[in-house]
Amino acid sequence: MTSADSALDGAVAIRDVIIIGSGPAGLTAAIYTARARLAPLVIEGEPSSTSDQPGGQLMLTTDVENYPGFPDGVMGPELMMSFRAQAERFGAEFRTAKATKVDFSEQPFAVWIGDGCYLGRTVIVSTGAQSLLLGLPNEGRLIGHGVSTCATCDGFFFRGQEIAVVGGGDSALEEALFLTRFASKVYLVHRRDQLRASKIMQDRAFANDRIEFLWNRRVQEIRGDERLEGLTLEDTQTGEHSSLDVTGLFVAIGHRPNTELFADWLDRKPNGYLVTEPGTARTNIAGVFACGDVQDDYYRQAVTAAGSGCQAAIDAERWLEALGH
Repeated sequence: MTSADSALDGAVAIRDVIIIGSGPAGLTAAIYTARARLAPLVIEGEPSSTSDQPGGQLMLTTDVENYPGFPDGVMGPELMMSFRAQAERFGAEFRTAKATKVDFSEQPFAVWIGDGCYLGRTVIVSTGAQSLLLGLPNEGRLIGHGVSTCATCDGFFFRGQEIAVVGGGDSALEEALFLTRFASKVYLVHRRDQLRASKIMQDRAFANDRIEFLWNRRVQEIRGDERLEGLTLEDTQTGEHSSLDVTGLFVAIGHRPNTELFADWLDRKPNGYLVTEPGTARTNIAGVFACGDVQDDYYRQAVTAAGSGCQAAIDAERWLEALGH
């Protein structure tokens, strides 16, 4: 007897759509599938979870100024609560819990949370990705208050200021180069004496006179109570400490997609992101779709995540329609 058979024996209702994750992608998928009268169940994660929390990464963002339709900007949590309320208005059901196991071996698919199992004819995976952090005290608390993981999102707020970027790969150099449009000075803090970024990115960064490289340094302390007030750096060769007075810190040491739950079922790229068919939200398993940052390792923006959530919802709706549901 399969896990799905076992759940069916317990008279569990079969849902048309189960959505795992509730960031911009998952909530947009919920809005669209709810309006299509598919009564989606959204498993939105747990508030205590850093990798799968309700509302996604925007719940950690203060001002969002680049989301269309908000000329004066909007708070990240406020934007996500509006998404959620809109989905609820059309009939989406929410469970505030973390999905702990899935079985995609056959229809209907099974998804477990703390208090039981849910069955769905389709599943939309929108568990997002998390920015890798330095793991220092104050870091998480000061995100949105001088500490950021997204230059495209927050660079505008640091016009005319001196800021720091931590990292040595292409992403770090892309962030640093982008930030020179706004900041008066960008310090690139790297723990080694050479970069791992591509040659073309290195050439661009070295040629930019607003970027200063601090070699063989690591951030030892992030200072500030209500807002970032500066950094304490440690020389990785001598152990000597120094102070860097900056008003912004951008951590660019990589991202990790939240795909561990699906490792046995869905195809992943070498970097862990889910693979979807080009131009669609379809995964390698018919009836399972993926959207947002869990499959987007390039754009990683709220607006593109929302767009892919719409895509997943329409793909799921058409897939169900083709099966006669």
